[in-house]
Amino acid sequence: MNKELELMIMNASDLPTIPVVATKVMQLLESQNASAEEIAKVVSSDPAVTARVLKISNSSFYGCQRQIQTLSHAIMVLGFSTLKSVVVAASVKQVYKPYGLTEKMLWQHSFGAGLSARVIANTTRLVNEEEAFLGGLFHDIGKIILNSLDNQQFQQVVQKCFNEGLSFLAAEEQVYSYNHTEVGALVIKKWNFPPILMQAVLKHHSIDFPEDEDPYLVRLTCVVGLANLFCHKLGIGVREPEDDLLLHESVPAMRLGLDETRIAGMLEKVAQAFEADQSSFA
Repeated sequence: MNKELELMIMNASDLPTIPVVATKVMQLLESQNASAEEIAKVVSSDPAVTARVLKISNSSFYGCQRQIQTLSHAIMVLGFSTLKSVVVAASVKQVYKPYGLTEKMLWQHSFGAGLSARVIANTTRLVNEEEAFLGGLFHDIGKIILNSLDNQQFQQVVQKCFNEGLSFLAAEEQVYSYNHTEVGALVIKKWNFPPILMQAVLKHHSIDFPEDEDPYLVRLTCVVGLANLFCHKLGIGVREPEDDLLLHESVPAMRLGLDETRIAGMLEKVAQAFEADQSSFA
């Protein structure tokens, strides 16, 4: 990890912060004594977050059979573990302001990757669904941070991608001395999310681990990396779909032991869920 970058991120006072509601909910859930009423009270202190929690709770993504109309009902139906990821997602949306085209595409891609990671985790049972969702949601958080710190510099990267056909990582190398995965991992650390999430964000492109690495961390990172590729294949939050992308030949798919048939089934689920639930995540 770039030490100079780490000092800059950890000491920066002008970085976007994880919204207060998400922080308080995570603290409550970690206490193990929280009641549904206490959590509902914290979430309801932010009307925008409350509205998004209810929208997401009612999406087909979470498979609820009856309309959820109150926070208390959402908490009972979803359970504390799922609620945590929903509240974080609903809160983190605020980090993507100002909401221009760049921010809109980054948010769409991030939520699409969260959805994809959850589908992969649910189907394969290789990792926890909510950890996978958060890994997908945060996999590109470094991009929104770079955009927030210096929009003009970030747009240089975007233009290189569009005009020169470079990958985002290749374009970043020409503009920065670091990349969005390093920035994202350090921001996750600064926001006090678990180290496993930091590592998944850091290595979702490279999948570069020593032989003796924790197998669960490797699987989680592969799920996040594959979720990112799902979005590229489907054109979620990117300029156009990458139709020629062979997902079953990708490193994360091969390391997870997923063949073409299983991937095709999961990809179809993601496409249907994203199409059905786009408005829930807006």
